[in-house]
Amino acid sequence: MLQFFAKYKFFGIVLFILSVIIIFSIYQVMKPEKTLKIYQPNDVTSELVDTTIQYVKKYHTIADFKLVNQNGDTITQDDYKDKIYVADFFFTTCATICPIMTGHMVEIQEQLKDDPEVLLLSHSVTPEIDTVAQLKRYALKKGVDDAKWNLVTGDKKQIYDLARKSYLAAKDVPYNKYDLVHTENFVLVDKERRIRGFYDGTDPEAIDQLLEDIKILKKEGQ
Repeated sequence: MLQFFAKYKFFGIVLFILSVIIIFSIYQVMKPEKTLKIYQPNDVTSELVDTTIQYVKKYHTIADFKLVNQNGDTITQDDYKDKIYVADFFFTTCATICPIMTGHMVEIQEQLKDDPEVLLLSHSVTPEIDTVAQLKRYALKKGVDDAKWNLVTGDKKQIYDLARKSYLAAKDVPYNKYDLVHTENFVLVDKERRIRGFYDGTDPEAIDQLLEDIKILKKEGQ
């Protein structure tokens, strides 16, 4: 009996390896592709959602907008048509989380610099301070690629409404009384203007996950 097993030992090893390869290949073929969640206001903590839309469970998209970038150019939703993009809210004089967030946006810009399918969009929450000239100085200092990344300013109410009612990225503080309390969130938006992810813009691991999720969106065609 021992001689029999010794004789066919090599054959058994080869058969085992082939079986593992075949099983793994079948699993890979049958395994469903990973997809990203489509976020609705109802999915997000109420603190970050305007009371007028907290009930919304489907069909939420980013609203139309008209703002001005660091070069004085008018930027609208049409500039992001058929693009995946990452949005956030910041201000140039922030000395706490914003420099970290901006540094991570720069990293994303560098990682995706040759990918015309993905853009970046940063909204100033202090538009009365962040004029076009101020945004330009900031953009030059941080190494912003104008073709990839718009820093935008404009009407304060429009920006605050975008933060609360579209991107779901600011805490519930009335804009007619206080300045907007923006979060550290980066928001991933697909080509249909739907939110597909929220990421801590101060966390390097979250940035890595964001980059991976962009790859998933590209496979989805979104």
